[in-house]
Amino acid sequence: MLTLIGGAAVLALLLFFTVRNYAVQVAQQGQDSILEASAKSMLDAATIRDGVVELDLPYSAFSILSTAADDRVFYAILQDGNFLSGYEDLTFSDSQTFQSDYIRGSGVRKISASRTLIGANRRTELQIVVAQTKDALSETLDRISRNTALLGIGFFVLAVALSFWATSTTIGQLGKLTTSVTRRGPQDLSPFAKPVPREMVPLVSSLNSLMGRLDQSLSQSEDFIAEAAHRVRTPLATVRSYAEATLQRVDKEENREAMRSMVKAIDESSRAAGQLLDHAMITFRADHLERDEIDLVDLVTDLVQRMTPIAEMKDLSLKVLGVPRAPYSGDPVLIQNAVRNLIDNAMKYGPAESSIEITVSANPRPRITVCDHGSGFPSSEIGTLTTRFQRGANAKDTIGSGLGLTIAQDVAMAHGGGIELENQPEGGACVTLSF
Repeated sequence: MLTLIGGAAVLALLLFFTVRNYAVQVAQQGQDSILEASAKSMLDAATIRDGVVELDLPYSAFSILSTAADDRVFYAILQDGNFLSGYEDLTFSDSQTFQSDYIRGSGVRKISASRTLIGANRRTELQIVVAQTKDALSETLDRISRNTALLGIGFFVLAVALSFWATSTTIGQLGKLTTSVTRRGPQDLSPFAKPVPREMVPLVSSLNSLMGRLDQSLSQSEDFIAEAAHRVRTPLATVRSYAEATLQRVDKEENREAMRSMVKAIDESSRAAGQLLDHAMITFRADHLERDEIDLVDLVTDLVQRMTPIAEMKDLSLKVLGVPRAPYSGDPVLIQNAVRNLIDNAMKYGPAESSIEITVSANPRPRITVCDHGSGFPSSEIGTLTTRFQRGANAKDTIGSGLGLTIAQDVAMAHGGGIELENQPEGGACVTLSF
């Protein structure tokens, strides 16, 4: 738009100066023609009688020079280069027919015309110089300049309006395309189907081609992660069973310790594979939320009932606290997955003979808080623990992949909320999911 307006401004200035210069030339030519006619009419009235030059200046020679501005007229008559009559300070060089000069403080336009007079016994050269002030010409040029300036301004205003219209039309389409791209989630790589101006068709075609390639690449990556996690987890479970059976038959303590390390490594690999599968699933579903009307209390209660046997094996108890009902519209699969990871983390770090409290609240916004009574989060690392594969310094001897909090955070953010980590004053860690 600025480029178009700048071009319009330059064209308006060129229009002004071009029209004004042309008007100056035309007006000057008109005054020159009148001056020439006046000078010739004076020469036509000159005669030689009895060897003496006689010139009766005709009234018409001056009347044709009359203007509305009452311009002054000067003349000089010379015979063979000698001044005869008129204004003696009015001179003229022989190099030009028309000249511009200053006489008595006024700018004038002057002309020189000559005629050879032939008498009975004499031949003489008569020269007449006629000059006229340019007041009327200046007024005419001022009027033309004003009109030209108005024309230029009108042209500029019209060009600016057209620039705004043309630019807004183009930018409007780009704005719609930008909005369409901005509103799309990372998984929405479908082609743009809305009509666009012909100038933007190559751009949109290139974008559609790029998104098609990205969609194919992303699908392959998701399929590969899910398939890899699934194929790794199944044989790991088989290997763990054989390792536990072998552990029961081994007598040497050093061999038993080696088998225990093997079982622990298998558990870590199995858990990592499971959480990778969960993370791949959450990454896909987060941008395609299947919202259902659910009760967060019922969802948490059902999950706690299924995880209670595992908790009892570790001498832990699970308690559901908070409001009796917490209705919410969300993806139950994702939310249950996030809460399960939080409870699982709490069971790993909570000491035996302790409880894990899961508190559900509905106001001012739906929240689920999971608290344990373990050592808590390292204060210096609490801001980085939600990063993928990031584990605290106190988790070196605990099986884990560093994805549990990441999964919970992704689920909360997919529902427009967030995650908050904090330590309890009496000891233990608390993680709150808000939706």
